[in-house]
Amino acid sequence: MFEGKADKILYGGDYNPEQWPEEVWKEDMALFQKANIDIVTLNVFSWALLQRSEEEYHFEQLDRIMEMVRENGLKVCMATSTAVHPAWMARKYPDILRVDFEGRKRKFGGRANSCPNSPTYRKYSRILAGKLAERYKDYDNIVAWHISNEYSGECYCENCEKNFRLWLQKKYHTLECLNRSWNTAFWGHTFYDWEEIVAPDMRSEHFEPERTYFQPISLDYRRFMSDSMLECYRLEYQAIKEVIPDAEITTNLMDFYKPLDYFKWAPEMDFISWDCYPDNGEPYARTSMAHDLMRGLKGGQSFALMEQTPTVSNWLPYNSLKRPGVMRLLSYQAVAHGADTVMFFQMRKSAGACEKFHGAVIEHAGTADTRVFREVSALGQELCRLGSRTLGMRTRSEIAMIFDWDNWWGMEYSAGPTRELKYLEEFGKYYMALRNRNYNIDIVSPEQSLDAYSLVIAPVWYMVKGDDDENIRSFVQRGGTFITTFFSGMVQENDLIVPGGYPGKLRDILGIWVEEEDALPPDQENAFRYRGKTYPARILCDLLHPEGAEQMDETGYLSDFYAGMPVITRNRMGKGYACFVAASSNEEFYRDFLGDICAKCHIRPVLETPEGVEVTSRQNEKETLFFVLNHNAADTKIKLPFSGVDLISGETYPEGEVLLKGYDVKIFSFQTFQA
Repeated sequence: MFEGKADKILYGGDYNPEQWPEEVWKEDMALFQKANIDIVTLNVFSWALLQRSEEEYHFEQLDRIMEMVRENGLKVCMATSTAVHPAWMARKYPDILRVDFEGRKRKFGGRANSCPNSPTYRKYSRILAGKLAERYKDYDNIVAWHISNEYSGECYCENCEKNFRLWLQKKYHTLECLNRSWNTAFWGHTFYDWEEIVAPDMRSEHFEPERTYFQPISLDYRRFMSDSMLECYRLEYQAIKEVIPDAEITTNLMDFYKPLDYFKWAPEMDFISWDCYPDNGEPYARTSMAHDLMRGLKGGQSFALMEQTPTVSNWLPYNSLKRPGVMRLLSYQAVAHGADTVMFFQMRKSAGACEKFHGAVIEHAGTADTRVFREVSALGQELCRLGSRTLGMRTRSEIAMIFDWDNWWGMEYSAGPTRELKYLEEFGKYYMALRNRNYNIDIVSPEQSLDAYSLVIAPVWYMVKGDDDENIRSFVQRGGTFITTFFSGMVQENDLIVPGGYPGKLRDILGIWVEEEDALPPDQENAFRYRGKTYPARILCDLLHPEGAEQMDETGYLSDFYAGMPVITRNRMGKGYACFVAASSNEEFYRDFLGDICAKCHIRPVLETPEGVEVTSRQNEKETLFFVLNHNAADTKIKLPFSGVDLISGETYPEGEVLLKGYDVKIFSFQTFQA
């Protein structure tokens, strides 16, 4: 990422000088110097300023901005500004306006407001991206290009409906194949003409936004809409590459954003970037999970932290300040998990509209004399001292967790067995149990090679597509350990049940047959024992029969008519094992169970630490760095197994106890540690 264009962690963020008089720009430049800011993202929301009609473009203001930032030694992430179409375009070409899930035609307003299948949007967004590339191709301080902004939303207009039919024709070729793949004999849905197919919304197939009468139709529409937005991205990407073949191009992703399949987007991006805005009180491991997803999207490559707030968000019900030290802590958390930039939204606080109370490096007071600015400046100094030390380093992990958007969509569209079952929550239970113990984890797609791992976990793997089961079968036979859970192997890629009994294509790997599932309301639970302790069985309980698998320990349900039926099983296949967990449980169970599994797999955590202290590692061919992050407000002691140098302070620490102040961070390069 940024090969030859950066010699340190780039530090800066989203800058919108067009919102301010030009005399303010000079003040900003001076403050950026004080804060050690070295990169700005420009032109994110400027389409209306740049293009006033079909043929009328005005780049004069952007020219002045570009010259100013170059003269002040700033690097640029150049945005294409296509996240919001101009008002004149909406008035003249109403095809650009979205139709929402309720069937209402939108008017101009908001952002991410363009229909992704609008010919108008696709035409003019591509033209603008090309014009920007042509005009600014010779600016050697442009290190990256940023297409649109936070792609989001869906559309159900006639253009989308028409293009959905074309997408289906390309996928299924014939109506006969489509009808078979969708099981349209159910409820008299057989289609005899492509024009009979309509978009699945609240006017047609849905009875709730996340509940649908016909899952295959809604699932394919989700895929189609993600592909449609990706095609918009591709058009701008190609327009820039035609002018600047070696341009580094991205768009800013958003955590585990459900509507877009980021594993399909990642190959189209030269590097991954994302916007990190943890909710107030969010467990630190949940934020780590999102960072690890971003690192995993391109097979372990480093990513850009494109946005975070330096102090406060503006969209939550209660927007609490980041306490002193927390901005620094969260910035280093991103670096610890693979970020090679630290960037903010925004550089100067907006004067009006919905983000006027969103945090910024420069507050409304316009001075360096604020707590936030002093913290930003101090972090900038530290990043200068770190230099290039962390750039391009990778994270070594023996554990992979499989995440799949199709699985997410299909499982939560299901009408049954329970609306309490949430894919991301169940996935997070396994991830956070490991991360809280400081195990490094890679998040991968189902089809990715698993050769580098000893342990692979796929919680609630409801939809097993194509040859994904063969990937797991080979992994286990080679000596790996695989874990999956209840409600796995149920359906194939079109959300049709796999015949022959659950868990479908995983049945021989797991050595079990699941006869039934019992959905428990939130106020009910069963229980089971494992290693002498009792744990709850919640949400969904699979009732299974071993077919070669052994019951691990004395696990078995403790009550109801299925008392005694196994909860945890293990099946030998080749040189490895496949484990099955038949119910959802609590944090204590996942910690204990996964700790045992890791021990059996000879997988060690990066470092043993007290609660609330996170440790990760990044390495290259020369050294391994250990990031120690104290997420506690209180001072905490940890034990170092080796002597090491803290790269931030320059201090050398001997083996033994080290005091971490509240929200403190240390980066150790161990001289004697063997990774």
